[in-house]
Order: sequence, then C-alpha cells, then structure tokens
Amino acid sequence: MSAELARPEVLARVLARVVGRQPEIEVTLAALDAARHIVLEGPPGTGKSTLVRALADATALPFLLVEGHAELTPARLVGHHDPSRVLAEGYGPATFVEGPLVRAATEGAILYVEELNRVPEETLNVLITVMSEGEVHVPRVGTFVAVAGFTVVAAMNPYDAVGTARISSAISDRTCRLSMGYQDAAEERQIVMRHTGAADSPWLAGVVEMVRRTRAHPDIRVGASVRGAIDLVLLAGSLARLRSTDARSAGVTVDAARAALSGRIRLQESSNAAPEQVITALWRDVFGDPAEGDRGTLPAADGRLGKAIRFPA
Repeated sequence: MSAELARPEVLARVLARVVGRQPEIEVTLAALDAARHIVLEGPPGTGKSTLVRALADATALPFLLVEGHAELTPARLVGHHDPSRVLAEGYGPATFVEGPLVRAATEGAILYVEELNRVPEETLNVLITVMSEGEVHVPRVGTFVAVAGFTVVAAMNPYDAVGTARISSAISDRTCRLSMGYQDAAEERQIVMRHTGAADSPWLAGVVEMVRRTRAHPDIRVGASVRGAIDLVLLAGSLARLRSTDARSAGVTVDAARAALSGRIRLQESSNAAPEQVITALWRDVFGDPAEGDRGTLPAADGRLGKAIRFPA
C-alpha cells in the first residue's frame, strides 16, 4: 500500500478542481491508494488528463507525463546512454540519462502515459515488468527498484479510433480499467463557463447542445468534444467585438461554429456533405433561422435534424 491517499479531504480537493466525475475520481484515487495501475479509456475531450493532474496535485505525488505516439521508443521511455560520454568513458551507470519511466519509479511518481494504444508494442513491453515486479532493468546500468507511490496511469481512446491498436493481454492483466464517456449537458456547460468566463444563459445552453448533437448526427462518425464549445464561445466573443454586435447574434454564432467545429468532426465516408454544411444545419436546428438583416455568412445547407429549439438572447 502507498501512503493513505483514499481520504475524504483528498477527494474534496480533487472535486473542487474537476467538474463532476465523482465516481471516476473515487475509483482512480482508490487505485492510487492501493498501488494499482489504471487505464482511463474514453474519447478525446472527456477530461482524462484534467482528472489525473488534479489527483497528482491533491495527493502531492510527483507527476511525469509521457506523450504516447508511434515514435515513442523504449530508449525514450526508459532512458539512454549519452553518446559523447560513452565515447570518452565507455558504457556505465555514469553515462546513463534517466528517462521518465526510471525517474517515476525511483521518485515514487505517477507516470501518466497519454494515448496508450498508439504506443508501439515493443515500448509497451517495457512496462510489463515494472508494473508487475516493480523493477526496471537497464543493460550496462543495473536494476532500478520502484518506490512507494509509483503508479502507471494511462489514457487511451477507444480501440476503433483512427491510429489505435489493441493493448496486449499482458498489459491489460496488469491494469485496472475505467471507462470515461462524455459528461451530461449541465456539466459541460459548467466546463465551458469555467474556461471562458461566460455566464450561464439560453445561448450558452444552445452552444453546448449543438456540440453534443455532433456526436449523434447520422453524417458524423466522430463528433466534437466540449473543447469545441469552449472555442466557439471564445471565437464568438472576439468576432462580436470586431463586428460591433452581440456574440449571440446569428451571423456571429454560425461563423464561430463553423470555425470551431468543422475541423473537429469526422464525417461518414458515405456522406456527400461538407463539414461546414453539417455544422450549419446543426446550428439551424438548435437556434432556428437567423433574424433578417443579421451580419455574417450563412451558406446553404442540406438536411435538418428535427424541430428547431429556440434559445432567446
């Protein structure tokens, strides 16, 4: 067991920094307390990194971040020998430059691995021994023993996301798994308000609703996360100042929506629509037709999702 981390006051500190997510916070905190490694699985924008960083701060555990990608080699994860010193001194412990895995193990830190299922298998294999035996063996250097507090916390997108691969059973057998889906509309509004300073309003509720509808649109394979709503609100505020109008006006909102969301969504291969058309149709369905004479561009769009919902200013 690590130091007693599963305490109500620790939980309260995390809840003060994260919107909602109490069950997920409790389970992850329990994993840290029990010195169990854990994988957080969910689509982008569901707050996995935010949750782990808040837990690290609340528990005062050191935190090391590893960005998972196809170029993450075992040497980049474990460490490497300094070539210039090797030429002068030969291989040995003095020439070894510790990587994040060795540092996390010896410092008793949280090793947070992003995009776990984008990491090459040979690199993932390095984690197997340290997760089960608490040791990292480095040729020509020796064995590093993990101290109390060391935990691997990893995040990954669902397997069917582009560029992902299945995690081996050896890794899965050494980790607990926690699924993280999108939060509800009220919590997403709170997140947007926290990041933008915007007040809660029917217009803000409409922005969040439009972003949430991208996740269920028949033409969209991958929808936008709450980051899309944050960007939309910030863009709308800046556009409104440039145009000397209200951020909630139709032209401002639709232009901000197209810029904030069209690059975030991924359309079905069978769809003939452009991303901007789909976003404009979603905007119409949520906010209704623009007021006559309102500024901004409004391209033609095919199809509607259903009855428009009015969100007055």
